[in-house]
Amino acid sequence: MVCQYKKICKEYKCKAKVFTQMAANLKEQIGSPDLIVLFTNTVSHKMARCVLSEAEKCNADVVRCHTSSGNALTEILEEKCAR
Repeated sequence: MVCQYKKICKEYKCKAKVFTQMAANLKEQIGSPDLIVLFTNTVSHKMARCVLSEAEKCNADVVRCHTSSGNALTEILEEKCAR
């Protein structure tokens, strides 16, 4: 799915970082994104809290989605980004 997510983001001219597990230095790896897509059914509560606190610091737009399918990501990017 990681490759599929990156491919979909590339179609919308978005640079993507995909995190599937909580890394020890996740806060440093996130950077300062414009948009964060949080698939709530696939991440831990600890990871979600970390991501949300970092998003607040850099004023990133956060979209929470329960479904982690490629179609769900496409719909989010269709709404948030122009092709």
